Amino acid sequence: MNNNWKRTFAIIWSGQFFSILTSSLVNFAIIIWLSLQTGSAEILAFAAIAAMLPQSIIGPFTGALIDRGNRKLVMMLADTFIALCTLILAILFWLDVAELWHIFALLALRSVGSAFHMPAMQASVPLLAPIEQLTRIAGINQIIASVSQIAGPALGAMLITIWDIEYVLIFDVAGALLAVTSLFFVHIPNPEKQNDLERDILKEMKEGAMVVLRNRGLSFVFLYSTLVVFFIVPISVLFPLMTLDYFNGTEFQAGIIEAIWSVGALVGGAIMGVKVYKVNRVGLINWMHLLLGVAFLLSGLLSPTGLVWFAILTALSGVTGAVYNSAFTGLIQTKIEPTALGRVFSMYYTIALIPSMLGLIGIGFIADTIGLNNSFIISGIIIMIIGIVAFNTKSAMKLDKMHI
Repeated sequence: MNNNWKRTFAIIWSGQFFSILTSSLVNFAIIIWLSLQTGSAEILAFAAIAAMLPQSIIGPFTGALIDRGNRKLVMMLADTFIALCTLILAILFWLDVAELWHIFALLALRSVGSAFHMPAMQASVPLLAPIEQLTRIAGINQIIASVSQIAGPALGAMLITIWDIEYVLIFDVAGALLAVTSLFFVHIPNPEKQNDLERDILKEMKEGAMVVLRNRGLSFVFLYSTLVVFFIVPISVLFPLMTLDYFNGTEFQAGIIEAIWSVGALVGGAIMGVKVYKVNRVGLINWMHLLLGVAFLLSGLLSPTGLVWFAILTALSGVTGAVYNSAFTGLIQTKIEPTALGRVFSMYYTIALIPSMLGLIGIGFIADTIGLNNSFIISGIIIMIIGIVAFNTKSAMKLDKMHI
């Protein structure tokens, strides 16, 4: 274990902060640009799918490659690849030959880079920090992501109004290169390779899945988390529509509601990052499911004049999401051997993204059929039921008793 782990993380986080911030900035700028150019919600949905589909398809393969390779090099190559793709799109805009499909291709290629980068980063954390600090580190990562999600859209909206999109894209190139540069100054060890003469990637993928499936409690934690994500992602798309159509708010108020979620996530990340808590993380995850379900349910029950209460419940949802992410990430990093973490994280991202995309495809029709507020009510009730069932799953609740 690296005795200077705090210094190592400070260097990594400095690069990652700028990378995540500029990615958030550019992603929101692209959304604004697509909205202004097309005015089509369908185009925005396709853009979201383009940004998710490649990662869900290649995720299981990337995990096996990460676990057998150099994790630091994987992260550096992934960020460099993202920077190169973004630079090519900027050049196309400069030459005035960029088309809509070029943007979809960029989003898809960025997803490929993320499919390698995110699992490699998460799989590297246990090799750098003491095991008792993992949940705290996950909380600090949440703070960085939340600050970027708050500042990124604001900066992206401002820059796209004063500059052409090709100049805004350069920010993403610079952020990715800063992240790569920071990694030059740290050492990230790789776990010892298992002596296996048959280096079959499909076999390694199966072994990564079996690491989870052999642990009954961990399997249930994965199952319940995936079910909750199935309802969270589509509902998160409805927040602007709830503000505009149900609460009769303005575009500015819709933006404020989006920022409030990120502020709540920042608070949740700060809570988890400030210290090491001796708590059953499975129980904490289940409490977050219940609280999020209550927040969605109450949001749907509000009258059209309840925008202020909707903002408060949105902040609560942001807090619960951040606490959940920190607890879940720390739990997995603690319970899974470092040699399999890349496969486990990539498998989880894949499993969680597939239902999310299905939800995105159908959420417009569902909301139009049963109503925006009823969508919140039904999703909230189902998430609460999942939380209650999870509390009564003994094998899952026993999983983290050793941590207390």
